[in-house]
Amino acid sequence: MTDAAGNRRKLIIFTEPRDTLEYLAAKIRTRLGRHEAVVVIHGGVGREERRKAIEGFTHDKNVLVMIANDAAGEGVNLQRAHLMVNYDLPWNPNRLEQRFGRIHRIGQTEVCHLWNLVASDTREGEVYARLLEKLETARAALGGRVYDVLGKLFQGTELRDLLVDAIRYGEAPEVKARLLEKVDMAVTQARLLELLEDRALVRNHMAAAQVARIREEMERAEARRLQPHYIESFFRQAFTHLGGQIHPRENGRFEITRVPGAIRERDRAIGRSEPVLERYERVCFEKNLISGPPVAAYLCPGHPLLDATIDLVLERYRDLLKCGAVLVNDADDSDDIRALFYLQHAVQDGRQTRGGEQQIISERMQFVEVDAKGQVRDGGPAPYLDYRPITTAEKELVSDRLKAAWLSRNLEGEVMAYAITELAPAHVQEVRDRRLAEIAKVESEVIARLKKEINYWDHRAEDLKAQERAGKAGGRLNATQAANRANELADRLQRRLAELSRERDISARPPAVKGGALVVPGGLLRRLTLPTSTQPSQLSDNSASRAEIELLAMQAVIDAEKALGHLPRDVSAERIGYDIESKNAATGHLRFIEVKGRIEGADTVTITRNEILTALNKPEAFILAIVSVADGFVHEPRYVRTPFKREPDFGATSVTYQIAELMRTAGSPS
Repeated sequence: MTDAAGNRRKLIIFTEPRDTLEYLAAKIRTRLGRHEAVVVIHGGVGREERRKAIEGFTHDKNVLVMIANDAAGEGVNLQRAHLMVNYDLPWNPNRLEQRFGRIHRIGQTEVCHLWNLVASDTREGEVYARLLEKLETARAALGGRVYDVLGKLFQGTELRDLLVDAIRYGEAPEVKARLLEKVDMAVTQARLLELLEDRALVRNHMAAAQVARIREEMERAEARRLQPHYIESFFRQAFTHLGGQIHPRENGRFEITRVPGAIRERDRAIGRSEPVLERYERVCFEKNLISGPPVAAYLCPGHPLLDATIDLVLERYRDLLKCGAVLVNDADDSDDIRALFYLQHAVQDGRQTRGGEQQIISERMQFVEVDAKGQVRDGGPAPYLDYRPITTAEKELVSDRLKAAWLSRNLEGEVMAYAITELAPAHVQEVRDRRLAEIAKVESEVIARLKKEINYWDHRAEDLKAQERAGKAGGRLNATQAANRANELADRLQRRLAELSRERDISARPPAVKGGALVVPGGLLRRLTLPTSTQPSQLSDNSASRAEIELLAMQAVIDAEKALGHLPRDVSAERIGYDIESKNAATGHLRFIEVKGRIEGADTVTITRNEILTALNKPEAFILAIVSVADGFVHEPRYVRTPFKREPDFGATSVTYQIAELMRTAGSPS
């Protein structure tokens, strides 16, 4: 059960009778010599045991074989395996599609192999073998997509009737020829192409401008994401702190040999349906590292192990969040201390959860700053990434400012008012613009498909009524049944349209303040610790201020980008990990430029954690631009590509680099 590289293969066997299933499980366990190597799924297995069996088969390297009936044939992701055996074949070919779809799906990295066992020298076996031969021929011609529409080749019980006829009358040559011809007529390439085309949900094409806009948003989102670097840093420290054991394996992939009981029990406390396992053969934090062998569990928001770990950490240390903190922003050269609040905001629609609450469709964390003058502004997506804890000595320097009278104002009320009038409406509008377009598209398809079915059954009911009046009744389907089917579909259409209407009822939930901190500018601390002889008031009047240098550097890079034919945009105020977003007018792709202006002769440059993570998220599109300024004269910007090799340590908010080292790989704007 291993491949050439020594990785363990995993096998799924489908069989329907319970006694056959148990017999195969016992035989394979005896052959392998380990009871835990085989898991079993059938209708008699409880829901929780079934979830554990699936998770164990997916992530436990000791579980090699799953034996199941159609209880595992639909709605289950089993792409950890790529070997499947149909020990006995169902009479409904739709079941074959469902079974093979468990392993042949998005995320599968191996070539999938399927063996269908057909009883030789039997009449029904000959018909089924002919069907499989035709499917294999069509699969080769259509690139392996035939299983997507297998269930539609034979409607209702048509294949079952063919097999029953083969059993009853298959000895007659003319019956045998007719049955095989019917199979051949059903499985034609033209018929399969028609079904594949019909299966596509939406055939409309988006306008080029819409495609470009979506691509830009995807590029921005990829550059600004906190994961995987931040999530990996948090999880590894938190998981180890809670008693877990995680070990590096291949590059960026890890093996978890022990999950503490407190984390395993947490999945029930937070209402998760997926279980947390005792161990994981491989986990990773980046999508491109999921592929195996062995396939890794992708630890991202929503995975039960990560969610349980976060929930347990919050339970133990939530009070610390409400105590607040004093942080330092070394990149801020001002003198003004600010209060930073973080809020949780959700957008809901008209649907209801089982608990009777309205369904949340979007949730985000938002940051708001307020200063002594009462000015309130958006704090950006993750400002804390660039801040560090204040030291005891620094706190003594600003102790009087930390007790200023303005801090006793109702700051939380000011922040809530700003969030309700500014942040919440923008969040709702963003979600509404996206969701309404999706809902309209779904509604169009639902109406088209269900009305087509309703019309079919209405006509069928009328035809059957006419036959019954003519004395031709007696078939398996009568007019009343067909009419009931049409009525059921009409009711289903109305229910679906009502649900879509509720989905359109999009509104904001009230924002909730979750915590806060005071942010001390690094510039203030530097001035308080400078000797008197070097106070800013005594510095040379010819020395350009840091703000002036940064403005000159920004303008130099913007001019350089325009000279290249690009469309640059200053986004430095948004504090999102880069200063300039530049669009290639020819291709439409974005690149993200972080600008560092320095007085000529400076030997170091400080890069924040947020900027480094952005560079690692989009290495092919990120540029560090270093601009030297001397007495108002601005040198040509120097572009450094892929400047960083790894993310900072968990506790680091910034990293200082030697400019000379960065310049070794720098070049002119291009």
